[in-house]
Amino acid sequence: MGMRAELDESFAALAAAELAGLRRFGYAVCGDWARADDLVQATFERMYRKWPRIHDVSNPGAYARTVLSRLAISETRRSWWRRERVTDDLPDEPVGDRAHEAVDRVDLAHALSGLTVKQRAVVVLRFVEDRPVAEVAEILGIAPGTVKRQCHDATAHLRRQLDVHETVGPEPSHAEES
Repeated sequence: MGMRAELDESFAALAAAELAGLRRFGYAVCGDWARADDLVQATFERMYRKWPRIHDVSNPGAYARTVLSRLAISETRRSWWRRERVTDDLPDEPVGDRAHEAVDRVDLAHALSGLTVKQRAVVVLRFVEDRPVAEVAEILGIAPGTVKRQCHDATAHLRRQLDVHETVGPEPSHAEES
């Protein structure tokens, strides 16, 4: 087998292994499945072009998330007239009554939509993918302190949006109030 065939095979293996997770990450970052698919495709295109040079990176999944994050952030910087328009009009498809299962996800998706792309990427990498601060910083190319600050700001925003109240210590009993 030639060198190019081996590279193609290793890239195909990477793409197969990372596709589902990268797609979920893309959705969490941008909040739209179609846009997430576009970001994943663009990520794989960029990585494929550079694969002969980068095929031996220590963590190709993290590298892919770095590429996707940068593409998503870069996309938000484009002028509004150059961006693709996404519509909420979907084709009619029958769906079972699963609304009760989706309420929490809709609330969370709405709350996440109020975050910047970078904040969403930080939140997803830290809390959904359970990555340490140092790894998130490396993936996004930012300082660990920035990761911590973005996490703090993002979680504060999410708490406000989701009306989550943290209690410190036990709730006071009514007997103590008398």
